[in-house]
Amino acid sequence: MREIIFKMERPGKLVVGQSVIVNEGTLPSNYYYTIGVPEDPSLAMSPNIPFTKRLLSREGTVTAIETTERGSYVTAQFDEEDPA
Repeated sequence: MREIIFKMERPGKLVVGQSVIVNEGTLPSNYYYTIGVPEDPSLAMSPNIPFTKRLLSREGTVTAIETTERGSYVTAQFDEEDPA
């Protein structure tokens, strides 16, 4: 299983155990991903991911939500191997 931590700007929109969809964006040397639900597909954003560690899954599950003084973070798990 692969896990990625996403930054969430609008807390309260996702809950642990919820299924999420993944959208992929491309930068000159990296990918980035947003996760959400069909009604609101951009609830949280990943850090930049190198091309060699591209996420292949288009669905995942929220496994944790943490709020710190720096913001809210969502951990999502995907059904693929971690490319570490």
